[in-house]
Amino acid sequence: MKRRHCRAAAGKFAVAICCVWVIQQSCSELSVRPVEAGMVRDQIGREVSLPDHPQRVVGLAPSIIEIIFSLGREDRLQGATQYSNFPPAAAALPVVGPYTHPDIERIAALQPDLCIAIKDGNPQGLADRLEALQIPVYVVNPTNLEGVMSTIRDLGDLLDAKPRAEQLVAEMSARIERVKSRVAAIDKRPRVFFQIGIAPMVSVGAGALANELIAIAGGENVITAALPYPRISREQVLVAQPEVIIITSMTRGQDFEPVREEWKQLSNLPAARDQRIFILDSNLFDRPTYRLVEGLELLVRCLHPQLFEGP
Repeated sequence: MKRRHCRAAAGKFAVAICCVWVIQQSCSELSVRPVEAGMVRDQIGREVSLPDHPQRVVGLAPSIIEIIFSLGREDRLQGATQYSNFPPAAAALPVVGPYTHPDIERIAALQPDLCIAIKDGNPQGLADRLEALQIPVYVVNPTNLEGVMSTIRDLGDLLDAKPRAEQLVAEMSARIERVKSRVAAIDKRPRVFFQIGIAPMVSVGAGALANELIAIAGGENVITAALPYPRISREQVLVAQPEVIIITSMTRGQDFEPVREEWKQLSNLPAARDQRIFILDSNLFDRPTYRLVEGLELLVRCLHPQLFEGP
């Protein structure tokens, strides 16, 4: 009888020990298992399952890299695309190819737990190909100033930098409002031709960021095309008779002084006659980042220098 009780007690003790071991193992597994956040919807409506607090991020456009640096989360960046050159420290990041055709194998080799892509520029199907490799992809789509500020907020949420994101957006909003208040009383909006590149010569139409900046800065874009970046002929510019010409380029390192000299020779062009032909940094007008407000402030000084006379 005593032996049976002893055997039963020993059996219960063994079961208890086994249960404790199972619980310990389960707790051990839970402590190293990454905590997965719920599904989120990116800026083009895709549902994405993101890790909680992503630590290894690859940005798939120069603008994305710039925003992440401005948020103070550059320590999480593992890779970038070509021309990610601002701030200068961004140039030290491993390059995964051009943003128009990033290398999937290079991206995967960096073992990211999050890729941030951009709709306007990255190839179609890129997000699906990366997610087939179990790499989450969040796609942004900033098409105007409001969209840029929304993108800064969204990336701030994703990268645990919400206070900094709100600070950047507040600063952008304040600077935009200051420009609007300066130009509110202007009597005339100068006609503006915004040139991008040489061959082919391209300008900005509806949907381009620079077109919005021209309007806010108190100018009138002489190009009314529905396309964001239409090709333009020299004859079209002569017919349009712009009073201000802004020259920029998406080709880095190209010398535009000869282009300005060519326009200056056309004395029947108001912009040439009044010596209002300017060469400006394209990154301040075509990259959807915080620095767009710098481009806006520079543009309003070119269009309305009289607003800045005196102290």
